[in-house]
Parts: sequence; structure tokens; C-alpha cells
Amino acid sequence: MTTPMTTDSKRRTLLAAAGAAALVPTVLPAFGRQDTGEQRWLKVGVVGCGGRGTGAAMNALEASESVSIVALGDVFADRAKAAQEGLAQRGDRGKVADDRIFVGFDAIAGVLATDCDIVILATPPGFRPGHFEAAIAAGKNVFMEKPVAVDPVGIRKVIAAAHAADEKKLCVVSGTQRRHEQCYLESMKRIHDGALGKLSAARAYWNMGGLWVVEAQSDRSDMENQVRNWLYYTWLSGDHIVEQHVHNLDVVNWAFQAVPERCVALGGRQARTDPKYGQIFDHFAVDYEYPDQRFALSMCRQQDGTDGRVQEQIFGSEGVAVMSSGSATIEGANAWKFKGPQRNPYVQEHIDLQEAIRTGKLINEGVRVAESTLTAIMGRMSAYTGKVVTWDEAMNSDLDLMPAVMEFTSLPTAPVAIPGKST
Repeated sequence: MTTPMTTDSKRRTLLAAAGAAALVPTVLPAFGRQDTGEQRWLKVGVVGCGGRGTGAAMNALEASESVSIVALGDVFADRAKAAQEGLAQRGDRGKVADDRIFVGFDAIAGVLATDCDIVILATPPGFRPGHFEAAIAAGKNVFMEKPVAVDPVGIRKVIAAAHAADEKKLCVVSGTQRRHEQCYLESMKRIHDGALGKLSAARAYWNMGGLWVVEAQSDRSDMENQVRNWLYYTWLSGDHIVEQHVHNLDVVNWAFQAVPERCVALGGRQARTDPKYGQIFDHFAVDYEYPDQRFALSMCRQQDGTDGRVQEQIFGSEGVAVMSSGSATIEGANAWKFKGPQRNPYVQEHIDLQEAIRTGKLINEGVRVAESTLTAIMGRMSAYTGKVVTWDEAMNSDLDLMPAVMEFTSLPTAPVAIPGKST
């Protein structure tokens, strides 16, 4: 049974998973609207009540006046309570009763047992494949944050669950918000209509400083310290190339309308060497090879004091497109600059999901986001090992980073990968 927030139960379990084959997702509507009239009321449950989960719940409320949050679940009681209090400030539609707050590794079971129409999945990414499978098995429409897995075993589970969602006529939207951002949508239409001529190459960047850290506490187990500080453990985040840079790699796949055939990468841990940063790298560079002799240079780092850049560049025989959030230009024979308007893409993705559910025009982004996540994973695999990694090798790998049992107990930190030695 699920653990209500009002108890002190220590039982921690993971939900079992099942699945089937893959599905090509449908095309998204270009630019939705915010409703103000009467229409089907949608109830939303949230699994993962940190900043992104709470933010996604608020975005869902902003997307439509006919939406309410009806259940919250998190492994930690303090996070669930904070989300409950924060959402209540948004009015009656954000108020969640105490008996609809669930705590523990099995909190998702309590959320899925409610009458929610949509479940937001926003836990650390390592949990996403099992949670997605469970949500689809329960007949729920899904908004799931990116990335959707941290290893190939998880990717295959997500693809199978996406196929099951199609069979059940359920809608699935992922948190790759560039796919719902008007400047990107207009850029991609021009690119695919031939504005750049024959595409040849791309550059993708997410270079920035450091992020937050949750310091370990001696009265917490290894597992609890790691889950609270999840960015810095590959089994939880996938490393920052997967957790963050997946946005940029998704744009490259979108532009090329393909996934890479192979890659070679390098990376390391030079600026963040303290044990509080777990065992992930602080920089990566990847050379991805795509069909038709196209390639993409990928670069990401999280190092304080360095120059920042978050951007994608797509090159063709007739010009280059340069895109970042809120901005897009094409230079060359078909010069163009985006001038708006556009709605907040974090809200737009919920508008698109909610309208798809209400109209029956299904959206299923499950396979697409799984492929973009695997693009990032194969880059990490190449950097960690120092080896060339092909798409087929990554897709069929038996790499499974998740612990066999989920409970607050001892869990040694995995060693930092060493290229040429790590497998």
C-alpha cells in the first residue's frame, strides 16, 4: 500500500514494469490557446514535488482554467508538503487534501489510484521508465519531464510504454519545451521546407556554470543523501549531458529528422572534484555522425567562471539557422528573423497536452523523447569508456544503472569513470 504523508512508515518499493514495441509519435499542434470557456475539466496528479514538478503543476493550472491538481506524491514528506503549500496559494484549483498526499518510493501508486486524468512525472530521471510504465498501465495521460531514462534498459521500457499508450489512445507530452516554442516551430518549418538547402552539420551547446548542491547529512542514509542530491549521480540524473544537454540534442535530431548512427566523445571532471558532486563529469564534447554524411558537434559543461552558451546551429548548403530560447534567425539566401509572438513554452506544452485530450487528437511524444535521451546516453557512454559507440550498440546494451531495491540504506557512490578503463 502507499504511505500517507501523515504516517512514519519506512516501507520503500518500486513498481514493476512491462511493455511492448515502439511507435512513431504524432505531430504537435503549432500554437495552442488558453481557454476561458466551459470545457471538460481535467484533474492532474503530480509525482515528484521538487521545483520542476511543482513548476509543471503550476504551468498546468496556467494552461487552462478547467484544470485542478488533485494528488501529490514524493519520496520525501517535506517536498510533498512544500508543494502542497505552494500550490494552495494558486487558489482552490491548486488545493490538495491531506489524504491525497502520498510519500515513499511507492507514492506513485497512491497518485495513480486517484481519479486524475493526467499524471505529471517529475522525479529524478532514473525513476522515469518505471513510473511511465505504471502510469500508462493505469490508463493515465502523461506529462513527463526530460530526460526519460538514464540507461538503455530504461529507454527500451519507455519505448514499449509509449506503444502501449498509443494502443490505449492516451496522450503523452515530454518536457522538451523547445518542441512547443514558437520560434523553434517556425525555424524548423523553414528548415524542413528547404530554407537552408541540403543540411550538412550542426553545433549544439549547453555551456554554463555550476548548479545547486544538497550537502550530505550524517543522519541520512547513503540512498537518501544521493536522492536529495540527485544531479550528481549517474543512476539518478544520467549525468548532465543527459539531464540537461538532451534539449539541444533533441533539436539536432529534429532538424536532421534522424538519430545519429555513431559517436565518439571525450569528457572529464576537472572543476568539480569534491565528493559532494558525486561521480559525474563536469564537461563533455561529442562528435555525432548522422545518415547522409551529416555530423553534429555537441558540447556541454558545468564549470564556474567559464563562458556560457546555450544554443543550436544548423548548417546547410544555402545558409545557417541559429536558435536559442526566445530567439531564432536564418542567415543566407533565405534570411529570416523570428519576431514573435510566443507564449511561455513551459505553459504551451501543457496547453497542447490538455487540448489533445479534450479534442481526441492524440499526441504521443514518448518514442521521440526516448530517442533524444538515448542520443545523450550514447554520448555519455562514449565519453565514459573512450570508445566509439554506435546507435545499435547503445539501443541494445544491457546497461542498467538502477539499484535492485529501493530503500533508505547504504549505497556506495560509484567511482568516477576513467576513459580506457571503465566499461
